[in-house]
Amino acid sequence: MNKNRVVVAMSGGVDSSTCAYLLKEQGYEVIGITMQIWQDPSEEYIYREGGCCSIGAVYDARKVAEKLKIPYYVLNFKELFNEKVVNYFVDEYLVGRTPNPCIACNKYIKFEALLKKAMEIDAYYLATGHYARIEYDGESGRYLLKKGRDKTKDQSYALYNLTQEQLKHLLLPLGKFTKSQIREIARKAGLPVAEKPDSQEICFVNTNYKDFLKEKAIERIKPGPILDTSGKVLGQHEGIAFYTIGQRRGLGISAGKPLYVVKIDPKKNAIIVGEEKDLFTKEFQAEKINWIAFDSLTQKIRAYAKIRYNFEEKPAEIHPLESGNVKVVFDEPQKSVTPGQSVVFYDGDLVLGGGIIAKKGE
Repeated sequence: MNKNRVVVAMSGGVDSSTCAYLLKEQGYEVIGITMQIWQDPSEEYIYREGGCCSIGAVYDARKVAEKLKIPYYVLNFKELFNEKVVNYFVDEYLVGRTPNPCIACNKYIKFEALLKKAMEIDAYYLATGHYARIEYDGESGRYLLKKGRDKTKDQSYALYNLTQEQLKHLLLPLGKFTKSQIREIARKAGLPVAEKPDSQEICFVNTNYKDFLKEKAIERIKPGPILDTSGKVLGQHEGIAFYTIGQRRGLGISAGKPLYVVKIDPKKNAIIVGEEKDLFTKEFQAEKINWIAFDSLTQKIRAYAKIRYNFEEKPAEIHPLESGNVKVVFDEPQKSVTPGQSVVFYDGDLVLGGGIIAKKGE
């Protein structure tokens, strides 16, 4: 493979565009690729402004590639994306879990399928516009993943599934910059997307996730009981897919005090509601664990655990289980631990690894 050739995953935004610019300035042979993942040309979301999967994103990425004078291609990943991301997104909600489609996309599409494509065209590296850092530790012989310098934009949480082989072939040039610095670099370089707003929404959901689920799986969504923590029926829900842990609004019940979704029971097709205090839990199990800083966990460790992207990591003990799962025990109870979401373990800036929240402690 050509160690000077790098494929940049270009979404049409300022981050991936500046990533391509910085690498070209460093002397790399840069090739821009946008992944076509929309399922049907009639789907409205592909025409909207700002979406990372939209036709507008392709147009913007192409303009940047022309400005930088680099080759640019659009590759079709729609079948794989539908299987690994869209179907997963729907299936998780249907069993009462709350998925993270961006993490699934990173794992299966960007850093598996796209990296494989990059190597097929003799590129040694794949690069993305994520705000995180990769360092090689000569003492351990491992590639390490660390938080981005800009703590307000750090995206290491979404990258915990990376393997040593993937990290070896991955470049994250934005990790040492702040977002404001990246915008300034883009302005000075004359990139046409320098002032483009960041994309916020789920890329393949145009309106809201409930409408999307109805469109994809209405025949699999059944109403059922809303129960309090003692098992008393308080009302009816529209389908467990439409609810998530911590939800307060839209429950359609009146109890004279605020009630929250504290548990979703797919076996009973039931939503369990309780008071805010019932949302707090001190321990849970996580599955599908991937370690980056070491091969495996053989004894309990102290770490900081982050249970959502916008959640501040909290001190905890991580206990290995015979199944390969881990038990996470927080020092203090935490609110709205949500099955289906990812938990990522940190030691300062260092990402130790992570997994999927499976079940809360009883």
